[in-house]
Parts: sequence; C-alpha cells; structure tokens
Amino acid sequence: MAGSIALAAFAANNNIVEEVAWMVGDQPIYKSEIEEAYQQALYEKTPINGDPYCVIPEKLAVEKLFLHQADIDTVEVAESMVNLSVEQRINYLVNNLGSKEKVEEYFRKPMPEFRQQMADMMRNNYRVQEVQRSLTSDLKVTPSDVRKYFAELPADSIPYVPMQVEVEIITVNPRIPQQEIDDVKARLREFSDQVTRGESSFSTLAILYSQDPGSSVRGGEIGFMGRGHLEPEYAAVAFNLNDPKKVSKIVETQYGYHIIQLIEKRGDRVNTRHILLRPKISTEELETALVRLDSVRADIVKHNKFTFEQAAEVISQDKDTRNNKGRMVNSESNTTLFEMSQLPQEVARRVDGMKVGDISEPFIMKDPKRDRDIVAMVKLTNRVDAHQANLSDDYQTIKGMYEAAAKQKMVKQWLEKKIKDTYVKIEDGWADCEFEHQGWLKIRK
Repeated sequence: MAGSIALAAFAANNNIVEEVAWMVGDQPIYKSEIEEAYQQALYEKTPINGDPYCVIPEKLAVEKLFLHQADIDTVEVAESMVNLSVEQRINYLVNNLGSKEKVEEYFRKPMPEFRQQMADMMRNNYRVQEVQRSLTSDLKVTPSDVRKYFAELPADSIPYVPMQVEVEIITVNPRIPQQEIDDVKARLREFSDQVTRGESSFSTLAILYSQDPGSSVRGGEIGFMGRGHLEPEYAAVAFNLNDPKKVSKIVETQYGYHIIQLIEKRGDRVNTRHILLRPKISTEELETALVRLDSVRADIVKHNKFTFEQAAEVISQDKDTRNNKGRMVNSESNTTLFEMSQLPQEVARRVDGMKVGDISEPFIMKDPKRDRDIVAMVKLTNRVDAHQANLSDDYQTIKGMYEAAAKQKMVKQWLEKKIKDTYVKIEDGWADCEFEHQGWLKIRK
C-alpha cells in the first residue's frame, strides 16, 4: 500500500527526497507535498474519505487543473485578502499550539517559509474559487427547475429547517461629545505630521494605532477597490490622491475618522492604506440614548402615536434597515428569515422570550458593522416553527440547494473533460486507488 510505505519513510526521515508521485500536464506532485497536506489534515482533523495517499494526491491534481485554467484566464486575487487570511490562519495556529516556535516545530519550517507556504496556499484557494465561480456564472434558475428538483429529492434528503424568526429593529447612535471628536482629529493630525516629517512610516502607525482590525495587521492596506466597494466619503478622497508620499486630509465616514495614503492606482481601482480612529462613547451618552428610545417605545406601545415601522423610517440610524422600515435582512440567505444563531447575540437574547408582535425594551448592543456600542429595540414580527422544508415556506432554501447541486454538476463535467484532455502520469505505488474522478489512469509505467 502506497500510504503505509510513504508514511514509514516520512517517519524515518524528515528530509524527504523530492520524488514525483504524479505528473499533471507539466506540473509534478511531489511525495513531500502529499505528506505535508496529510499532516495539515491531521492537525485540522479534516475528514478524509478513503486512503489519504489516494485522496490527497487526487485533490492536488484537481487543484492543478483549476490553477492551469486560472493562468489561462489571467485570474488575479487581491494580495491584501491573501495576507489577511494568512494572518488569521497563523494567529489561529499560534493560539492553539501556544507559540510561533511551536508552530515552526509542528510544521518543521521556520516562520518566514511557513508564512510564504500559507500565502501560496491561500492564493491558490482564491484563484480556484474564482475559476469555479466563472464556470457557473451563466447558470439560470427557473421556478420550474426548483419544483422539479424538489419533487425528485428522496425523502431522507429533504432538509429539516430550524425555527426561524423575522425581526424589525430601530437603532440609535449615542451622541459623541465634540471634545472627543476634536481629540481624535488631533491624534490623526499628529500621525500625519509624523509621516510628513519622516519620523514614522504610515504603515507602522497603522499597525500600532488603527482601529480597523482587518487592515491594521497589514499596515493599514485595504487592497485594490473600486468606488462601489468603498464608503463614498472615503472614495472621494482616495481617488483624488496622486502622491504616495503624502497623507490625505481627515475623512469622516460612518465607521469613524480616517487618514489615507495612496499605494497604487490601476484604472478604476485604487489601493490605499488608512488609519481609522473611532471616538469613544461615554456611559452617560449611552444612558441618554436608552432614555430617548424608551420614550419612543412608550409612544408606540402606550400612546399609539405611530407604529414601529413608521418610527424606524424616521429615527433609526442604520440606513439599511431604516430604508426597509426596520426589517432586518439575512445576508446569508438574502431573506428576512433568521435562525437564532444568525442574529446578533444581543438581538437573539431579546427575541428568544418574545411573542409575535412584542416590542422589546431598549438595550445596548455592539454594532456588527462598526464595532461600537449603539442602542436598539426590536420587534418580533414572525416566528416559523422548525419543520421539514416545503416549497411554499422554504422556496429560497430549496432554490439554494438546487443551485449548489447544479453548479457542482457543471464543475464536475468541466473537470472530467479537463482530465480527459490533460497529460497525466501516476507513478507505481500511487495508482492502485478508487479515484473520485474518472480518466486519470492513462499512462502506467
């Protein structure tokens, strides 16, 4: 068995000779690659359905076919996205193993080499995903397709839908004292002056002080973005920057206050780094906002001056829900239905004990978009008990299942043709397998 022989060799000698197990086109798959992937799967407790020395090399071969197509299509991914994924992955490993040294010891690589390996892996993953998305982008779904799919589903494949709720929300941002805003702006002006005087680099200051956790670990870099992916106020300034050595004026967005530095422009996209600071909100201002919202609740519940929905349209300060009469939309399903685990924790806690039509007392919650305290109250408008999925109540869920199955079929058909048209050679000891995909075994030694 290839697995037992290779594993014994790996255990006996960590310095594995770079021997080729597979050739896919002109791309080799080395035994050492397979061993490393196996060790990674063992650490992450990733289930492997079958002999790992059959499953893993086939998975690597499939990846090489997708990456070859990515090269043909000149697929690129934002390095900022790759870097963020790498940092998150390494932080996860460090937290679980105890230190960077333990990570190096476990994976038998110094951290710079391991970091580069992780970056290559993440970059490849994103490129493969983009190819798969491109292959399925023309999929059109009709209601008749969904009905036919559901009618043909075996009874034991029809999903059980957990209890779901529909919720409306009104949010109020506590007032921020002008002095706090002035203090934040003064800090940002000092950062700008330090960069201009050459005392500090913008990226170092971003790492140390920026309150945007997603970009601060990368020295404030956010990657190439089009106007539509940036806050309007941010985009207006970023696209007018021309000198990478200069720092922008202070920019206010819904997230706080920024200073921006240009990195590079490419057509209608720009890559910038920024430092974000958020003014602090005092306990007193939070209490004031709670009292204000409690007064609004009394006008709705006790005095019938207006409805919850009317109040949401006028006073709610979250533009997404305000424009929707307070109705929350589930970004995962693009519907108004939420499983309890999909709601913000503070909202779920209130909704759990409410009846349909109830309006909660005002409460403090963390704004999931802006990472700051806000005051909110919610109305439970509907509760759907747990049930087996059906077309009338769960059309979007079933449509999503159909789309996933159809896309998987499209990708599999493409892959089988790609295998057929690609030179593949599997060395002795690695071919005695039941592969998931047909057509690999063309040339045997």
